[in-house]
Amino acid sequence: MTTLVLLPGLGCDARIWADQRPLFEGHAVREAQLHAGCDSLPEAARALLDELPGDLLLCGASLGGMLALEVHAQAPQRVRGLALLGTSARPDTPERTAMRVEGIRLMQAALDGKPAGFAALLQANLPFAMHGEALDDKPLVARFMTMLREAGPAELIRQNRMSMTRRDHRSTLARVRCPTLVLCGDDDQVTPPEHAQELAANIAGAELRLIPRCGHMLTMEKPAAVNTALQGWLAQLSS
Repeated sequence: MTTLVLLPGLGCDARIWADQRPLFEGHAVREAQLHAGCDSLPEAARALLDELPGDLLLCGASLGGMLALEVHAQAPQRVRGLALLGTSARPDTPERTAMRVEGIRLMQAALDGKPAGFAALLQANLPFAMHGEALDDKPLVARFMTMLREAGPAELIRQNRMSMTRRDHRSTLARVRCPTLVLCGDDDQVTPPEHAQELAANIAGAELRLIPRCGHMLTMEKPAAVNTALQGWLAQLSS
């Protein structure tokens, strides 16, 4: 049996796939979390492989896409397809790591009874997560912010540490032989289009689509465009 595994991004959960679920009817779908209790992406990948037997189709957004690349690196024979959304094969830059360290400091303060910094941190990062047009959609922003608040500082600390210690997978991309879709918002400020272009250029046969007027949260910001691309990917896998 082949399982379609949906891997959300940092601080997110299955709600980011709400608009994609109708596409997945007829597939064995697992809406995975980033494996609570795991402290690194290699550990999370091993846990996922142990938990889900058989062949896998991996659809990952942001940190979920990084986890998908780690799963493929560990067990390429089990991965039958990759959809990489708003993600990167690169490790964190020193500048991004420094930003995460400061964010972790504020989130730890929230755990120590000083929540104001956590709320301010989430608000300050919002313009980096979404295109300006999406920020005008108040219900969309509210859904996104609720998801992050409910994840909470402890979980966000864990996931940030997973991300800042991730491996450089650029050297493993040439080993990918399964049908691969690479999607990115053309205004993604977290994993910019050059990261997506690098993925597609180094994975044989990969399809690259840049979604216009879209930021990092592409499944929520531009669901119709994402669905069209995913529908083509699934059709390729079933042909």
